[in-house]
Amino acid sequence: MVKIHLSLIRICKAASWRLSLANLPKQDGRQQPSPAGQQQKLADDKRNAPHQVSESSESIKAVAIYEVVKGVGALIGAVALWQWHADMERWLSTATHSWQQYFGQLLAPQVDSAIQIAQQASKNWTVFLLIIFAYASLRFLEAYGLWQDKTWAYWFGVVGYGIFIPIELYYLIVSPFDWFKLGILLLNIIIVIVVYRNMKRKGLL
Repeated sequence: MVKIHLSLIRICKAASWRLSLANLPKQDGRQQPSPAGQQQKLADDKRNAPHQVSESSESIKAVAIYEVVKGVGALIGAVALWQWHADMERWLSTATHSWQQYFGQLLAPQVDSAIQIAQQASKNWTVFLLIIFAYASLRFLEAYGLWQDKTWAYWFGVVGYGIFIPIELYYLIVSPFDWFKLGILLLNIIIVIVVYRNMKRKGLL
């Protein structure tokens, strides 16, 4: 009985020793980083991460500010239309004369187009006011969404600008060369690229 008892004790000790060896962490031959190295890596990650986020958010905020400028410009046009719609012809004549006096023929095609639109707006000024307010509201809404880093604002921006690029390119090709139209086209392309890159950063594409 004593021998059997001793044998059982030895067997239990051997089994316990094997289990303790099995639970030890395996060594794969690779040198584990020291605690100091891990802390340095974490510090580098913390320094680099805010820089990347800041760079992306600043580019989107620039687009948002551009949207606000367009919205404010539209509202200024709406106020001018509301105040001078009854005497639009005289006001346009004075404004055109002043422009030619100070700037000559600079942006003459754009000035002529603006005059034609203003003449049409004076005849249906209430409808044009509603259109202008709707346009300004969309610009402010998109600016808010981009500033707040909203997903729907990214899609709204990239689709809204991207859909007009082929149209602007077409008119730039078929009509006489215009530096103003080329500048608008390049600006819209830059905005689409900026929004697209930030969409990839957010994992939307």
